[in-house]
Amino acid sequence: MHYALTPRTFFHSHYFATGLRIATGVVGLTVLTLLASDLKTAMVVCIGALCTSLMDLPSPLRHKFNEMLASVLLGSAVTLVISLCAPVHLLLGLMVALLSFFASMMLAFGRKGYPLQFAALFSMTLAMQQSVTPLQAVEHAALFFVGGFAYLWYALAIAWTLRQRIKEQVLAEALYELARYVEVKAGFYDSHADMKEQWAALIRSQAALAERQQAARDMILRGRRSQHDQVLVQVHYAMLDLYEMVLSTHTDYARLREHFADSDALVWMRDLIAKTARDIESIAFAVTSRRPSVQRVSYAPELRALTSALKDMATRPDKVNAEARSMLRGAYHRIHAISRMLTQLHRATRAQAVDLQIAPAVDLTPFRTQQKYEWSVLRANLRWNSPIFRYSLRVLLAVSCGMLLAEHLPYGGHGYWIVLTIAVILKPTYSMTRQRRRDRVIGTLIGCMATVLVLHFTRAPAVLLALLFIATAAAPAFVQIRYRYTSIAASMQVLLQISLLVPGSSHVVSERLVDTLIGAGIATLFSHVFPSWEYRALPQRISDVLKAGTGYVGAARELLQGRAEDDFVYRLRRKQFTDSLSALSSALLRMQDEPASKRRAEDAIMQFILQNYLVAAQMAAIRLLLRNHAEDLPREAVNAWLQRACDATTNQLEAAMQTRDAATPSAPETTEAIEAATAWSGWRPLQRRTRLLLADARAVAQQAAGIAREMGRAG
Repeated sequence: MHYALTPRTFFHSHYFATGLRIATGVVGLTVLTLLASDLKTAMVVCIGALCTSLMDLPSPLRHKFNEMLASVLLGSAVTLVISLCAPVHLLLGLMVALLSFFASMMLAFGRKGYPLQFAALFSMTLAMQQSVTPLQAVEHAALFFVGGFAYLWYALAIAWTLRQRIKEQVLAEALYELARYVEVKAGFYDSHADMKEQWAALIRSQAALAERQQAARDMILRGRRSQHDQVLVQVHYAMLDLYEMVLSTHTDYARLREHFADSDALVWMRDLIAKTARDIESIAFAVTSRRPSVQRVSYAPELRALTSALKDMATRPDKVNAEARSMLRGAYHRIHAISRMLTQLHRATRAQAVDLQIAPAVDLTPFRTQQKYEWSVLRANLRWNSPIFRYSLRVLLAVSCGMLLAEHLPYGGHGYWIVLTIAVILKPTYSMTRQRRRDRVIGTLIGCMATVLVLHFTRAPAVLLALLFIATAAAPAFVQIRYRYTSIAASMQVLLQISLLVPGSSHVVSERLVDTLIGAGIATLFSHVFPSWEYRALPQRISDVLKAGTGYVGAARELLQGRAEDDFVYRLRRKQFTDSLSALSSALLRMQDEPASKRRAEDAIMQFILQNYLVAAQMAAIRLLLRNHAEDLPREAVNAWLQRACDATTNQLEAAMQTRDAATPSAPETTEAIEAATAWSGWRPLQRRTRLLLADARAVAQQAAGIAREMGRAG
């Protein structure tokens, strides 16, 4: 369950704050306009504010201004054009089709293109419902602009006033996602849990975690920093270090289960990991509650039990072989290190708790999302093989079909809801369209039934206005976490507005349901027109992972050998590697929702992703190993060993990039033992860990070749 779906955390989240902010702004501007003018004017201003509010998302102030201003200008222009064309049905149909296409092309701008596209389509559908004179069209567009521009400054004022609060909420969301990720990892130590299901759950959680961490970077690593900002930066860096520590525990699950399935050792490890998840949640709640975190979770009982078990095994070596005991000790030390690092994360929530590992003077631009709203981005996607271009054509055809069908309905006054339903449901990928269709239909049904029930018991304006405010707040609050709730709220919002304006319009509920079903059917039909199936983009995503993995191993080698001045490059390459893996994971999950005939190499891609995560885990484990065995470290011998191991790993990944279409990947020779007479305690664990690293890199190359063969056979 998403953290924001529980009442305790929902009311502290930015989702609740966003919904409350939007409802207050939209309803407030409408009421102020109504006091100064008539109801018709107030409703147009309301529409302008409502369309602009779609871009009111947590974002740096400069980005927020640019995004919302673009929404205001675009919405006003769309409103003007559609209002001018409305009296001529043929011209209106042509302009609606063209605007639908160009609005959908905005998805080329990335994630921020989604709300901008819908804002344009929403403005279009609301403007096409009535025929006006040219002068009225200009007046309508001007009032829309006034409402949108007024909401823009309202939203900026609130965002500036609450900028610290918004940063805290976004950072807390990343921490909650990390806690859920850790909770999934606890299941690996449960010998009764299915390993394949655990890996699938971990991949889903990893993709969500990468997205939340990037949102936190974008908010926190910008602008000047106050003392409170410094605390958030401390927590952010401590969170990333903890994530790397957790990543290092990816290894040895299968072997641990094989040797210790019937022992209490795995149960204690599972309980330890589960406790860390709850501990991280407490830190997240402290951050969003604006107070220092106090550690109340004790790991002592499980640590004592594990220590005793390890000592007992040492006295009875015949029961368990030496390698298995070494794996168990390694897992114990990593989990113990996680518990110690959580103490540091708790301390990071206090001012001047720890020194930052990256100096504030360092340019952190590479860690932040670079959003470009340029014509060249759109022009680059105006080609047949572009998924965005093909999606835009689907929207154009679906909307045109919806308009033609709406003209033949006996209640043409509400036919625009068919077009709006198509715009809501039809998404760039089949899996997104299917999920949105299900949520929209079910949500509309529940919303209509709830509204009928409310109107059956009362039509008091005060009660309906209160419910309208709640629905207006709930619709944006749940749009990113549970769209079905948004659909319920949006249906109630519209029906309550109509009931307030036209009290006797009881037929609107049935029309709303019919329009939704028709729109959903059209969107489903056209989701198969010019489709962009996920398997077509998989080769490029796999190449991106291999390229990022090569860069990550190289940066890790420099850091492990003590040649890097700091860990800046290492952090950047780690981010790029995990981002590329998350992008591939998301594509795999979307492909699994597509028809069976359109799926390719699912198991092989799953294994490819897992093996790449194991490469990252081995590098993180080696870093922790060197840190734990820093005393008397033979730097020259260790560096020579690491050089050979990392070079061999890089060769494997590069070979995978060059020979993905070959039957078997080329592979360099395995690393030879470096003769070093040393009594260093970490020597044998280092040898074992680097051998596992190379084995995982070979597996990555083999899986890449296997994917190429399987996709080639599938055509």
